[in-house]
Amino acid sequence: MMVDIPVEEGYVLLQDVKVWYRIVGRAETPGKVPLLCLHGGPGVPHDYLEPLEALAAGGRQVVFYDQLGCGNSDVPDDLSLWRMERFLEEIDAVRKALQLEDIHLLGQSWGGMLTMQYALRQPRGLCSLVLASAPASSRQWATEAKRLREELPAETQETLSRHEEAGTTDDPSYIEAMMGFYRRHVCRLDPWPECLDRALEKLMRNPVVYLTMWGDSEFHVTGNLKDWDVSGRLNEIALPTLLISGRYDEATPAVMETVHQGIPGSKWVIFEQSAHEAHLEETERYLQVIDAFLEEVESRRMFEIPKA
Repeated sequence: MMVDIPVEEGYVLLQDVKVWYRIVGRAETPGKVPLLCLHGGPGVPHDYLEPLEALAAGGRQVVFYDQLGCGNSDVPDDLSLWRMERFLEEIDAVRKALQLEDIHLLGQSWGGMLTMQYALRQPRGLCSLVLASAPASSRQWATEAKRLREELPAETQETLSRHEEAGTTDDPSYIEAMMGFYRRHVCRLDPWPECLDRALEKLMRNPVVYLTMWGDSEFHVTGNLKDWDVSGRLNEIALPTLLISGRYDEATPAVMETVHQGIPGSKWVIFEQSAHEAHLEETERYLQVIDAFLEEVESRRMFEIPKA
């Protein structure tokens, strides 16, 4: 991060809990709409999205926050909080507190699911969407993940199935077998970037949100999102939309094709050397693609940019 780009960190108070945020860049650049970034998981904090801070070098504010229950935000001991509706309300609360009237909204993985659901509410001030490696249907994700899992070595598959059936998915051998999938379809870099390791370490210290909403692993979907599906409503999204995914992504081409076909006029870019974390695996091109898309949206003047 360049030293002359300002950074602001703080907390948004939502009722009786605190949600941590980080704003990178200046707000006064004319014509540059802030980019609000929604991290994945659920429950994987923003850390792994750090490369996106570089988008602020062009004069745009880039805003991150840790969703309630993870990272630097409060972690209430209340399982009833971990549901889609609460996280949608959180977006509105963060926007209001940080005075983000007009935004581009980027969602990665679970953050992209949240972005689609939020866009279907047709909130004011939403200028464009960037959906990175995000499904429109949890069932389709699970089906594709099962197919990818069947490509793993037989011994790895047997270990996974044995522990899932026994309810011992916290066993080290299950976690190691799970990592065989992740190294193929989550991030193919070796070693993994420090920011990704840091985010996952925080997740492992507090996996309750992930376990409640998603399940034991990326391919064992048992949480309250297991039947989530907006694929039949995507034609209601009438916003400039960029789709991003990796060739080896757990959000497979079939998963992303559903989103692409569903959102009218959406643009889809596949990163040929990447899995689920293209922003880490092909960072330079990723930033170029996003920046060009946002610039194009703004140059079309498809929305009214407030004058400075």
